[in-house]
Amino acid sequence: MKLLIELFITFIKIGLFTFGGGYAMISVIENDCVKQKEWITDDELMNLTVIAESTPGPIAINCATFTGYKKAGIIGSIAATLGVILPSFAVIYLISIFFDNFLEVTIIANAFRGIKIAVGILILDAAVSMAKKMQKDILSTAIMICACVVMLCINIFAWNFSSISLMMIAAAVSLTVFIIKDVSKKKAGAAE
Repeated sequence: MKLLIELFITFIKIGLFTFGGGYAMISVIENDCVKQKEWITDDELMNLTVIAESTPGPIAINCATFTGYKKAGIIGSIAATLGVILPSFAVIYLISIFFDNFLEVTIIANAFRGIKIAVGILILDAAVSMAKKMQKDILSTAIMICACVVMLCINIFAWNFSSISLMMIAAAVSLTVFIIKDVSKKKAGAAE
């Protein structure tokens, strides 16, 4: 029961104090769940981020569900998931009740301008952290650089190209290279 409460409270703090969605939450999840509590490893967080990006649902919810499940099974996943979604639900519900034109309030509009900058920095921090932990080989580095250049071009030139398609292309390239290397190793082993 203590672990369930700890999961719930940890993820309610993550959900309550992190603006900008899943990418902005990754560095906070890494700090709380990987470094402080050691519930998951860096590799698990990196793999989870990749899987969460290609599956339905927000990244933060998928991370919370996985972490909760790993630590306390289905009940743990429910506790962690509720913790991460309740703050957002409560804030949006309160905004919808009390403010018709929420962002037209000058103070709130100015606060959100500052929050946008902070969210960008949190996302950049998560990206740099993940890049540092990435496997350092030629293929991984080439795929990362090519994906960054393509996404930059997509944004600059307003091309209509899905990031999911880009991920699928990167996965296909990586899988093809792996299969070619594996077949080459088997042929070399059979020749000996």
